[in-house]
Amino acid sequence: MTGPGALLVVGDVVTDVVAIHPEPLAPATDTAARIRTLPGGAGANAACWAARTGTAEVRLLARVGAESARWHERALVDAGVRPRLVIDAQEPTGTVVALVGKDAERTFLTDSGASLRLCPADWTPSLLDGAAHLHLSGYLFFADSSRELAMVALRAARTRGVSVSVDPASAGFLTGLGPQRFLDAVAGVDVLLPNEDEARLLAGLPEPTGVARAATELSRRVPLVVMTRGAAGALIAERGRVTAEVEAEPVEAVDSTGAGDAFTGGFLAARLDGADPAEAARAGCRAAALAVTRQGGRP
Repeated sequence: MTGPGALLVVGDVVTDVVAIHPEPLAPATDTAARIRTLPGGAGANAACWAARTGTAEVRLLARVGAESARWHERALVDAGVRPRLVIDAQEPTGTVVALVGKDAERTFLTDSGASLRLCPADWTPSLLDGAAHLHLSGYLFFADSSRELAMVALRAARTRGVSVSVDPASAGFLTGLGPQRFLDAVAGVDVLLPNEDEARLLAGLPEPTGVARAATELSRRVPLVVMTRGAAGALIAERGRVTAEVEAEPVEAVDSTGAGDAFTGGFLAARLDGADPAEAARAGCRAAALAVTRQGGRP
């Protein structure tokens, strides 16, 4: 996937409501919090981080509601992304409420709204003109219409010889869909970017199993597996063996929302600029470290 050319991201744009609460939630009464409404979405966040960290051109295909389309488009353009936002006539933009505790870890409440209503009719082959790589947000695979769209884009990229990556996105949604069904849908991708929980689920391994085994098992199905491990950094497996481990950048975390998306954007930008997988993972870790020092999931 190295070399000149654009990065095309197909994914989700959502409105994030991020609430950082230093104290535990108090049931049936008030809990003080710092609350912000911010542009987000796994696909959109990754695109913005890729644009920030070096890729010459980043494109994004996503679906939003009419009520916030202009706001989201402006935020993406300001971040250096070329958006193609399909406006949904029936559903509002997806919304995610992120509850962030004292440890900077987050819990999500998700209303997918328009984001997972992407469908094959939204696809335009010209989106791949001049593209060197296609990245698919894993959230697309958790609804029928958006999964069909993702598979149309995947087949089109393979036909053109464009490499493809997928971020599985959500252990909870993976469990609901079924790991095997997800793996069948992403057959033929070049790069898989799971976190530890997603890797174990997809590899069919119990929780006490070492994460390296999960990554190596997955790399027998996908040529390059880059597993994010939070404060432990990242692990790279290729064709059945671990080829590199990369340390995380030490920082004081404020909000882990979007850290994985930042890693993905930094990793893909570096790969397109010619970095090998380990070098690209280090770029991803640098982006993720910066992401957790601020509120929200964008640069």
